[in-house]
Amino acid sequence: MAKVRFGIVVFPGSNCDRDVAWVTRGLLGCPTRLIWHRETDLSGLDVVVLPGGFSYGDYLRAGALARFAPVMGSLAEHVARGGYVLGICNGFQILTEAGLLPGALLRNANLHFICDRVRIRVERPDLPWTSTYPPSALVTLPIAHGEGRYVCEADTLKQLQDGGQIVFRYDPVAPNGSVDNIAGICDPSGRILGLMPHPERAADPDLPGQDGIPFWQSIVQSLSS
Repeated sequence: MAKVRFGIVVFPGSNCDRDVAWVTRGLLGCPTRLIWHRETDLSGLDVVVLPGGFSYGDYLRAGALARFAPVMGSLAEHVARGGYVLGICNGFQILTEAGLLPGALLRNANLHFICDRVRIRVERPDLPWTSTYPPSALVTLPIAHGEGRYVCEADTLKQLQDGGQIVFRYDPVAPNGSVDNIAGICDPSGRILGLMPHPERAADPDLPGQDGIPFWQSIVQSLSS
């Protein structure tokens, strides 16, 4: 059985690219390629990950400059070929800035950077990203962001709710003030996912918690079957 092939985009300021690679290559044994943001060749990849960090130093707005990176022009083609895209933290911000996911990520409601471990409810355990979690699973994952407050127009929120595009919610409340306690959403196809928590930081058995490893196991098992 062919192994799932991961690509991890590296922007100037990324700081979680190696964390993701440690999970995909080191823990799961999947072929993993680091992709410099100026590259455009995504051929041969099943999952492209936009990792956390501070792309371009977040000098303008989180993800606002990274959306113009050459690699971003190849993501739509990658999805059209049946590929998957994952944006974690800064990667989620980039996906919204690029219009690949709706809404926006703004400064946290308390205007402070939040670094903590928080409880997350899995709302869609039927997706390839979450298939190994039980229904309504409550997991603990790390967060580390200053602009993680998800916002959107009322009609967009209704579309997300009615269309089952809300994948993760903070439980019981969002520490950053996100509307409807949203922690992660997907596009209508389910192949593009953005989330603020870091599942790659809760995967290694040497860490205090491993609630993130089923996330990675889910996509690997789903695409390998």
